[in-house]
Amino acid sequence: MNLVDLLSASLAQQESAGLLGFLPIILMFVVLYFLMIRPQMKRQKEHKNMVDNLTVGTEVVTAGGLVGRINRITDSGYIALEVADLASKPVEIMVQRQAVTAVLPKDTIRSL
Repeated sequence: MNLVDLLSASLAQQESAGLLGFLPIILMFVVLYFLMIRPQMKRQKEHKNMVDNLTVGTEVVTAGGLVGRINRITDSGYIALEVADLASKPVEIMVQRQAVTAVLPKDTIRSL
C-alpha cells in the first residue's frame, strides 16, 4: 500500500466515525419528539376542537376553577358564564374561550 491509499482509508474511517458520532444526538431528538412534542401537539389539537365546539347551555370548568353554564358566546372570543343565581337573577362573568379547560356532563352543576 502506498501513502495515498492509507490517507484515503483514514479519511473514510473518520467520515463514518463522524456520522456515527451524530447518531446518539439524532436518537435523542427522535425520542424527544415522540415523548414530549407529539403528545403536546395532540393535547393542543384536542383543546382547540373542544373550544371550537362550545355551545350555549354547555357546562364547563375554566382554568381558574370556576364552574358555570355558557349563556352567550361573542364573536370576539369571549363567553358569558352563569356562575350563580341570586334572587332569580343570573350572575354572569366574561371569560376567554381559551380559558375553558373541560366540558362537564349535562346537569353536573345541579348535583354540586
